[in-house]
Amino acid sequence: MSKTFNIAVFSGDGIGPEITPPCLEILNLACEKAGGINLVFEDLPAGAALYRDTGESFPESSQKAAKEADAILLSCMGLPAVRYPDGTEVSPQIDLRMQLGLYAGVRPVRLVPGLKLPLASEKAKDIDLVLIRESTEGLFASHGKGTVENDSIAKDTMVITRDVSERLFDFAFKLATHRKKNGSEGRVTCVDKANVFQSLAFFRKVFDEQAKLNPEIIADHSYVDAMALNLVRHPWAFDVMVTENMFGDILSDLGAALMGGMGMAPSADIGDNHAVFQPCHGSAPDIVGEGKANPTAMFLSAAMMLDWLAQTHDIDACSTAAQYIRDAVDSAFAPGDLIPFELGGNAGTEAITQAIIKQLK
Repeated sequence: MSKTFNIAVFSGDGIGPEITPPCLEILNLACEKAGGINLVFEDLPAGAALYRDTGESFPESSQKAAKEADAILLSCMGLPAVRYPDGTEVSPQIDLRMQLGLYAGVRPVRLVPGLKLPLASEKAKDIDLVLIRESTEGLFASHGKGTVENDSIAKDTMVITRDVSERLFDFAFKLATHRKKNGSEGRVTCVDKANVFQSLAFFRKVFDEQAKLNPEIIADHSYVDAMALNLVRHPWAFDVMVTENMFGDILSDLGAALMGGMGMAPSADIGDNHAVFQPCHGSAPDIVGEGKANPTAMFLSAAMMLDWLAQTHDIDACSTAAQYIRDAVDSAFAPGDLIPFELGGNAGTEAITQAIIKQLK
């Protein structure tokens, strides 16, 4: 008997409408191959272009449908030239994280074979880590709430709560435990600036409390500036890292660079009851309509969605379909002749999509 999942889809802005249809095609192929699962997609409006044209960036109907869906697949949102009156960019994806309590931003950093590595060391091929970025508070708690006083003082406030931090660290230790069963070291590193900010000293304190509840996992700390250094020096030494929202925003881009570029970097934002899956890259308005967009991160984000559905609904076929997508991506790139534009090649959306579909079939 087949299980049907309703997926809320946000094609978004810029290259979003270009990379979303091939992603849905690949999802359908992988699920058909795995058997036992059926995905029903509902395309929902939201984003900067919608705000520009209608004055509304995230319709209530889209919010309601997203909350009722089994999972949310989002491409990219935002256009640099389209901004709210306060000067900030239109970013409904951040609103979605806040509304649904998606506190665990999961950013895996795993190298796809066949691509030129940005690091010279042979050990770089062994990079396999996960950065977990708290996604609902931290410095981003001021999103839409910052103040400017008398055109002379601007303030944004960092917020760290025990409730969210405990759930975040619990998520990190559970992930490290799962990865340890599959051969990883079993280590969680708390990345903070506890030597300067009281809020982050509290963040570390809660981390240490949660670490004591997970003695089978190694727990250590790093200041964020030192982590930025060491992610370039020896990123293969890390397993699971957990950090505050803004630090995670910055370090996840560094992680994407280690994989070759943003077009290779998938992500998920996961809460207790909902999850959003989207590539780490932006809307890339400079290449819209040119066929140059790399859809790989979108495909890998979709695989993460299938893994999450497998875990939350205990359906092995979903994890099988997810692995089909990852294997197809690896097999397509492994020969070394499929090189995206962003990495100096000439493979665009269509070429990459067809190469991966060929492997799926």
